[in-house]
Amino acid sequence: MEFTELADYAIPAGALVEWLPCATGPWVPDPRPVSYIHEAHLSRSAAGAGDKSWLGTAFEISGPLDVDAFQVALGRWIDRHEVLRSHTVLEPSSGEITRHTVPIGGIDIGVVSHGYDASSQDNFDHLHRLFDDYASPHSWPSYVFATLTPRGGDGPFTVFFAADHSIIDGFSIVLVAHEIGALYREASTGSAANLFPVGSYVDFGAVEREQMADMEAEKAAVEIWRKALGTDGLPQFPLPIGERGTDSQNGLSTWLLDADQSKAFSSTCAAAGVGYFAGLLGGLAAVGREVAAADRFEVVTPVHTRSAQEWAGALGWFVGLCPVEFAVGSDCSFGDLASRAAESIAAVKPAAAVPFDRIGEHLGTPIRPRFVVSYMDVRFVPEAAQWPEWNARALRSKAYTHDVYIWINRTPHGLNLAVRYPGNETANAAVHAYVAALRRTIDDIVTEPDKHTSDSYSSVVFETVS
Repeated sequence: MEFTELADYAIPAGALVEWLPCATGPWVPDPRPVSYIHEAHLSRSAAGAGDKSWLGTAFEISGPLDVDAFQVALGRWIDRHEVLRSHTVLEPSSGEITRHTVPIGGIDIGVVSHGYDASSQDNFDHLHRLFDDYASPHSWPSYVFATLTPRGGDGPFTVFFAADHSIIDGFSIVLVAHEIGALYREASTGSAANLFPVGSYVDFGAVEREQMADMEAEKAAVEIWRKALGTDGLPQFPLPIGERGTDSQNGLSTWLLDADQSKAFSSTCAAAGVGYFAGLLGGLAAVGREVAAADRFEVVTPVHTRSAQEWAGALGWFVGLCPVEFAVGSDCSFGDLASRAAESIAAVKPAAAVPFDRIGEHLGTPIRPRFVVSYMDVRFVPEAAQWPEWNARALRSKAYTHDVYIWINRTPHGLNLAVRYPGNETANAAVHAYVAALRRTIDDIVTEPDKHTSDSYSSVVFETVS
């Protein structure tokens, strides 16, 4: 599944319908605390940072839209994920956060039909305003749905969904099409959705606070980050990216490997004794050496915190961060770099269990990652093989807080890469050069796997740019 902005999705002409949750049940005071990352997000957005930080998805469902069935499906989905029925309020003067939650069955879905066909551009403009207005960390609902029926009305119709980052993460997003699609089919045809049980992100916040009683683990995490900060702060993209604007950004999305090539890359990584992600980081380290003569690879990478089975399919923001770094010598092979990446991941991964903003509190400074590489293996998400047929896409808002953010997703159809970066000519040229070098590096590993096995590390050396 590609991860792009809404502007990169082919929005057809047709009739839009908005589906707006409305609480009909009581708002019950809820003493459960928010997660650390949710609390930090509320504080930053209240201070004017991180506004319009929604994530979303778009996908098609075959056949004409059954309004009643879709309304039922959304209600059941909201009942399934408690975080969609819970609202938090930050008191600016005290910083206190209060929560209220509506019980299961206490949400109705209002249907607002525009009743006319609109152009593709008009539909895009409307959806973008809708997402920006509703998907806010300080409002309820902090999410919104829309459907778009093409001219003629025979289908397929397109489902759009967006939610503020405070209640959803990248893995949550790739689950949406399957779950809503299954619930819609259940409501319209009677076929059982058969969704596996999930826990509540609202419960996770309380569990996370209890787990922070492990002071030794927290102390170790703080030291990992203290070392990563060093004297120069957190890692930066290895090439110059010019001035970073406040509201201007560019992005690109490309497929690095098809399904067979991705399997070949995985085999080469396995032969070198490392996992797929370590192999990717080894390749990225080689790219930094090639394009910028970097003698160290340094990056911040997200790590999921879905530590129990109940969180596996829950909607929420289950993400910690780790600083990965290792030396890149002029005579390093792919095997060398991938092994160093694996060792670094293993050494710093425990740091992800301690919320990032709590680390900042201990170090006495807010820490904002600048160069981030995120990796997800989503091959085994239910019905992932149908994503191309459904025209499914993960979406992100235009707002951002990092210099360069790279998403790499391993799907049933291959390896997709998306990048977001400052909207200026310097950054555009730098990122395109970096991605082109990464493509060459990965292609070389795939097409000449015998050079990259553990038995022949010394035969493969990445040349550097003088």
